[in-house]
Amino acid sequence: TAVPILQELIEKGEEEGACIELLSNILEVLYKAQKVNPIFSAASVKVKKHIQLILEQLLHTVNRRVIVLDRENTLRSHYVACMAAILSQMDKDHYSSYIKAFPSRPELMDFLMETFILFKDLIGKTVYPSDWLVMNMVQNREFLRAINQFATTLTEMFLSNSSFELQLWNNYFHLAVAFLTQESLQLENFSQAKRNSILAKYGDMRATIGASIRDMWYNLGHRKIEFIPGMVGPILEMTLVPELELRKSTIPIFFDMMLCEYQLTESFSRFEDEILRKLDSEVEGGRGDEQYKQLFESILLSCCRRHPKLAKPGENFVALVTGLLERLLDYRAVMNDENKTYSMSCTVNLLNFYKEIDRQAMYIRYLYKLKDLHISYENYTEGAYTLLLHARLLKWSDEANTAPMQGLHSPSLHTQRQLKEALYNQIIDYFDQGKMWEEAIHICKELAEQYESEVFDYEMLSDILQREAKFYEKILKVLRPSPDYFAVGYYGQGFPTFLRNKVFIYRGKEYERREDFEMQLLSPFPNAEKLKSTSPPGQDITSSPGQYIQCFTVQPVEEAKVRFKDRSIPEQITNFYKANHVQKFSYSRPFKKGPKDPDNEFATMWIERTTFVTAYPLPGILRWFMVTSTTTTIISPLENAIETMMKTNEKIMSEINRHQNDPSLPINPLSMLLNGIVDPAVMGGFAKYETAFFQESYLQEHPEDERNIEKLKDLIAWQTPLLAEGIRIHGRKVTEDLRPFHERMEQCFVQLRAKVESQYGVREMVCFEAQRSGRPRSMAWGPDWDRLSHAGDRQVRTEVPPTPKPAPRTSESEDRRSERKENRSSTFFGYRRQDLRQSISELPEPKDEKRRLSYNTSESSLGSSNGKQPPPSRDAAGTQPSTAGLSPSPTGFGGRMKSASKVPPLPRKISPAMYEAFLEHSDS
Repeated sequence: TAVPILQELIEKGEEEGACIELLSNILEVLYKAQKVNPIFSAASVKVKKHIQLILEQLLHTVNRRVIVLDRENTLRSHYVACMAAILSQMDKDHYSSYIKAFPSRPELMDFLMETFILFKDLIGKTVYPSDWLVMNMVQNREFLRAINQFATTLTEMFLSNSSFELQLWNNYFHLAVAFLTQESLQLENFSQAKRNSILAKYGDMRATIGASIRDMWYNLGHRKIEFIPGMVGPILEMTLVPELELRKSTIPIFFDMMLCEYQLTESFSRFEDEILRKLDSEVEGGRGDEQYKQLFESILLSCCRRHPKLAKPGENFVALVTGLLERLLDYRAVMNDENKTYSMSCTVNLLNFYKEIDRQAMYIRYLYKLKDLHISYENYTEGAYTLLLHARLLKWSDEANTAPMQGLHSPSLHTQRQLKEALYNQIIDYFDQGKMWEEAIHICKELAEQYESEVFDYEMLSDILQREAKFYEKILKVLRPSPDYFAVGYYGQGFPTFLRNKVFIYRGKEYERREDFEMQLLSPFPNAEKLKSTSPPGQDITSSPGQYIQCFTVQPVEEAKVRFKDRSIPEQITNFYKANHVQKFSYSRPFKKGPKDPDNEFATMWIERTTFVTAYPLPGILRWFMVTSTTTTIISPLENAIETMMKTNEKIMSEINRHQNDPSLPINPLSMLLNGIVDPAVMGGFAKYETAFFQESYLQEHPEDERNIEKLKDLIAWQTPLLAEGIRIHGRKVTEDLRPFHERMEQCFVQLRAKVESQYGVREMVCFEAQRSGRPRSMAWGPDWDRLSHAGDRQVRTEVPPTPKPAPRTSESEDRRSERKENRSSTFFGYRRQDLRQSISELPEPKDEKRRLSYNTSESSLGSSNGKQPPPSRDAAGTQPSTAGLSPSPTGFGGRMKSASKVPPLPRKISPAMYEAFLEHSDS
């Protein structure tokens, strides 16, 4: 009597509170009738059928109401409780009778569809709080019984060829996997006591449903191919559940999928693509571990090797998946760290992996993850290089974008040209913020070519050219400190695989101290020990279970730039290439060898130089790259002296250029540098080299060093004119307070110069000084040792120049263009067509007639035969005289070298013809 009334009220949605109370009472009566009351326990079949009918009617009514009600409705939880109570009282006969009661297959199929969807919805968003453990477990137990009963119905009524229902089977698999992977069944998340209690009362329901899924899959027979690749993701999600027996029983399903597709198409590419795609999202979501990787590899390799045709492709597939798993696990381990340094490394490992296996969508996805990480840490240069990788994949065409859109580049960018242009503009902004204006200029040039020659957008062309011009200006005017580079080694088995026993070269940030860098480096590894030695550690360190970090500063090894050779390039330009686009780095460790000389350490100072080569040049898409090769060379004391002299000369020249370019610079660094060289009481000068290497005894013991000794002498000789120019600048800028200091330095230099020129010959460099609107020219010191002059080459050549032809008269604008061209091609320090000032430390002009005659003869090819300077004229400026008397120098100056027996003074003036000769020499 009560049930029909109850059904009518529930369907109308009236008095639901009272209905639920009545429903609960009915269920309690039925429960007692079946389980407790002794009268009904032996009841007739008729009574049992009445109870069964009531249960079926209530189940149908409650199911309908649970579907209709919103998830937030509190009445829904009461109905779910009633449904669980009803299911708990239904046995196998109840289910069988209920299924048979449907008048037709379509109605039964609709019921199963709705039930599967309802159960999946209740599992995914349970109506009970997570700490209501008993209610959740009771619901899961009854759902499991119902799912298994319905699985039997599926096999019996919807599997044959005529009655197979793909969607119904698909819903079953998705429901079963959702049940298995729900949070309330993951026992490893509970305490040991609670876990034991659940296992004792309910068992591990995951193993039961897992076995059911496996059996249902194998029951499909030839229908399996219809579930590939759709079921790859759910099966993968099931196998990733951290339960050993479940994994062992379900991982073989993957081989069955491979075999199924291979038998039909002779490949399993669809299965492979899907598992790679799903594995990425599953592992990133927290599933999977090292045990799973090992089980996956061993089980699938075993299955593949039993099948001859799948042995080789199967092994390749397993290697691919395990390689991806390793990288994904590394990435997941560090992606939530506060220090994102290692997250960036793992991201690069993943995007390189996807690039190698040609998965462009995943490759681009990780490119943008890496870019976002860089920008969050203000690594604008690295962010620009990362975006550039995406831009390089696009064409300058109107083809549609095929790859999925990433980042802020919204769907409004329909063509590859539009997307590439937007990317380039963003890349230019990032390069600008990172002070990599040379790279921004390259992008500007490419955009300008498109605007000018392809799309003919002159307005955009004007804008991009103006941006490019600003970048050129910034190169010369904005200060850019060179970054430091650090070598970092991670030794010991305690580090992740992507760091373990590997060495990396890191690019420091502006003004970053090594101490600060080390502190940031060690923060993710608080238990790591810092190695004090810079030598590679032994087997005891690399094989130990601990963590050891080694860090030291390295120097970038600049690649020789052919276009800069023998040319006068501003320091602001050349300095950029000394610290950027570098792939080799060196570390020099001094050590003593042979008998010690307490008075002269240079004689026994050997250098062990280690050169590191990175996988990619720095800077790049990371602030660090792994070292791929290491070489060690030993530098002898003489070679070390040569390098030291070259660096000293380069440093003098750099200071001279800096003060010429910016007269407002403080004089103190120049004072310290010059005084340390010219005053023997301060640093000892190069006298130590003379004592160590220029003795006859050394040459007899080391005859193979004769050429290097000449190189060192040549460098000492070339240092003199550099010092002269530096002291001249110092004298011009020195204050009255420091005048005595400067005069002392001049006196020391006069003595030093006399000694050097008498022993090693004279080196003269023509220096000019003028005031013009352009930037000052810089000195260029060539690092090529083979260009150093030798004793046998120090001869003054005399040639008679050809008779100059009168130059045709040109317009004033052409004169100015010609003048600018001459200025660009000049390799002199200073300006053109100005009288050369006499150096403050210049020796007086010799009165000896023979010396004067020798000097005039050496310049006869550049001036008139009587030694006088011809007046400057247009014709003289346009001539092409020879470069007699000039010799190439390691500095790139157009200077002279003379034998040590002749010590002439520097010329007080220089003719335009002589200047043009030097121009011609530098051009050639």
